[in-house]
Amino acid sequence: MAHPLAGKPAPREMLVNVQRLLAAYFEKPDPKDPAQRVSFGTSGHRGSSLKHAFNEAHIAAVTQATCEFRKQQGTTGPLYLGIDTHALSGPARTTAIEVLAVNGVEVFCAREGEWTPTPVVSHAILTYTRGRSGALADGIVATPSHNPPEDGGIKYNPPSGGPADTSATGWIEKRANELLGTEVKRMPYAQAIRASNVKTHDFVSAYVRDLRNVVDLEAVKAARLRLGADPMGGANISYWDPIAAEYGLNIEVVNRKVDPTFSFMPLDHDGKIRMDCSSPYAMANLLALKDRFDLAFGNDTDSDRHGIVTPSGGLMNPNHYLAVA
Repeated sequence: MAHPLAGKPAPREMLVNVQRLLAAYFEKPDPKDPAQRVSFGTSGHRGSSLKHAFNEAHIAAVTQATCEFRKQQGTTGPLYLGIDTHALSGPARTTAIEVLAVNGVEVFCAREGEWTPTPVVSHAILTYTRGRSGALADGIVATPSHNPPEDGGIKYNPPSGGPADTSATGWIEKRANELLGTEVKRMPYAQAIRASNVKTHDFVSAYVRDLRNVVDLEAVKAARLRLGADPMGGANISYWDPIAAEYGLNIEVVNRKVDPTFSFMPLDHDGKIRMDCSSPYAMANLLALKDRFDLAFGNDTDSDRHGIVTPSGGLMNPNHYLAVA
């Protein structure tokens, strides 16, 4: 049975205390406590700093382990660094850059204050790697995906561009837990962000320009569709306007709010804030606008999940849509 508040705005008392969440990021986890160790799920480690499951020490250890793994694999090309809008993703980015810089890894990241979705990192990896047999690229994304605002996450994308398989995540997890509780070598952020191997990269333009090669956007333009997009407070917020301008599309971004408490999100089936674009409860805001558009879509915070809304069918099952597409 759904929670009584499912599909409704979260009461103020349910919103995460962002200041407390960020302060807890710098607390030390207990490496002997299984709940506080690095644990990779779907290609990444997730947890909350409030439970000592996603702290500075975890990110330093995971990033150092990733540096050692890519060296073992002979991955010597650039590493593309992505980030979503969860509160803990910002400090995780900082820690990752400090470790990557001191390891001499060539890092490409967006400017501070910008976000880079997972598919954009994948695109950057594949674009760089195409036609190469060596010095391949890979990536890291600071994101807990669609999980609640109090969570943080970090995941590794190998040169294939997609999620890392269990052989990679198992190796990184094991090594990260060996490093957890030790002092991982880092470069102070003010120095690291100016290091010669840390470079600012324009992810938006490259991704937007290349869309025409995988989607027939001329056909979309010719159909004169009224399109709605709900970033759900996520990392793709700065992509929709350039896409609309580049291809002459009628896209309305229905929600431009970026708020680390995600206070604008309707509660999910269990009464939690969760940016799950496959949930009719979390997608209630966009569903309420379904008759305003020919087609509308929402994404989770790192944009590797999608929900599609049509006037006649409401929220479509994303896996059914992908199977047909």
